[in-house]
Amino acid sequence: MNRRPLRSCGATAALSASLLLSACTSSDPRGAAGSGGVGDPLFPALGNGGYQVRHYGLDLDYDVEKGRLDATADLTAEATKDLRSFQLDLQGLKVSGVRVDGEDAAFSRKGHKLIVRPADGLRKGASFRTTVHYGGSPQELTDPDGTTEGWVKTPDGAFVAGEPAGSMTWFPGNNHPADKATYDVTITVPKGYTAVSNGELRAQRTSGGHTTFTWHNGRPMASYLATATIGRFDVRTSRTPDGLPLYVAVDPAEVGASRGPLEKLPEIVEWESGLFGPYPFASAGAVVDRTPSRITWGALETQTKPIYAGAPDTTTVVHEMAHQWFGDSVTPKTWADTWLNESFATYAEWLWAEHKGGKTPQQQFDALYKDAPHHERWDFPPARPGTAKNVTGPPVYERGAMFLQQLRNAVGDQTFFRILKEWPAAYRYRTADSADFLAFCQERTDVDLAPLFQAWLYGEGKPKRLY
Repeated sequence: MNRRPLRSCGATAALSASLLLSACTSSDPRGAAGSGGVGDPLFPALGNGGYQVRHYGLDLDYDVEKGRLDATADLTAEATKDLRSFQLDLQGLKVSGVRVDGEDAAFSRKGHKLIVRPADGLRKGASFRTTVHYGGSPQELTDPDGTTEGWVKTPDGAFVAGEPAGSMTWFPGNNHPADKATYDVTITVPKGYTAVSNGELRAQRTSGGHTTFTWHNGRPMASYLATATIGRFDVRTSRTPDGLPLYVAVDPAEVGASRGPLEKLPEIVEWESGLFGPYPFASAGAVVDRTPSRITWGALETQTKPIYAGAPDTTTVVHEMAHQWFGDSVTPKTWADTWLNESFATYAEWLWAEHKGGKTPQQQFDALYKDAPHHERWDFPPARPGTAKNVTGPPVYERGAMFLQQLRNAVGDQTFFRILKEWPAAYRYRTADSADFLAFCQERTDVDLAPLFQAWLYGEGKPKRLY
């Protein structure tokens, strides 16, 4: 994602102040209540302890004119400890009923936490199904950096983006990248509208003035990468030369400006597959929407279909598609590890520029390194952003990409390009952090990489040029 102004890539957010409060905790004296929060260093109140979601089944009915959502969420999860209660993240929206394994469950609300108490306790290792009936008018979120995410109403529907917390504005879940799951999303909208989600369109049927779209995403996905964007779109389906299905939905007002960059999508997928290994999902595509002026970021790497807030340029498409490997397939363990997403996607931009006859990555590095020590690029170390508002700051993108060029110089091209391909293969559909990456790289070279990682990823101020 990218918080750079509209020319950017993958959008992510920081979070409203209320989400930065300490996570909810339970007073159960036996300690059998799942915690509200997973200890994320930047967003401690996001996610929940005591269980892992394996699958989300979301059934959504959206009235575009009234801005009203009526929905049911079915979550299949596994208890990771004995539980008397557990929590889900859900911002606003009214819950009318909760069932666990087919039995009514007691529930209460505290901030953005839905606290569920099953009729019977859950044993560690048990698989259980939670059904939540809910509805209302979904609301957007304002992040600590002042940007907007979540369920954002548009003149013809809704623009839905979830990084880092926006998914909880439209469905209850374990809202943290450490908990990845598969998804089936069914969306009913008035006839004439299109509803787009992740993965592959399994069915589309119209009856009684409404159209229902059924989407299946069969590979693990972090909640922040989920979408249910609704509007009047020009939809094009096709395949890459290798047979990968493409689904592209573009607001009619953005079709002309989007055509050139999106026509390069097959070429970009093929080129990135050569660098990073086989494309990790069963389909690809894009959603380009016409968004309100308060949306000041450019795009988000929504899994299988990046979301663009207006027509993208080709570099942005390169960036967001690189995220399918770095961020979507391999997902950060915590929000402090976001540099693992953004540095690789930014470096992909540099490689693309060279591929098209422009500057080399080393020339990109040299130009950026000339900037004075007070430049915002050196404000904080990429792997230690410190505060939520920094999660998508310039160091996460540019200094992170510069680190990769220093790594390339340290280990040599042969080893570096092995890393670009073997890293997403080793952690395919999993999560990883900075320590994992250091260990991974160190196994592939005799060069001591600890000083490089310390200076460029963890050190304060403008780091020395080591290689």
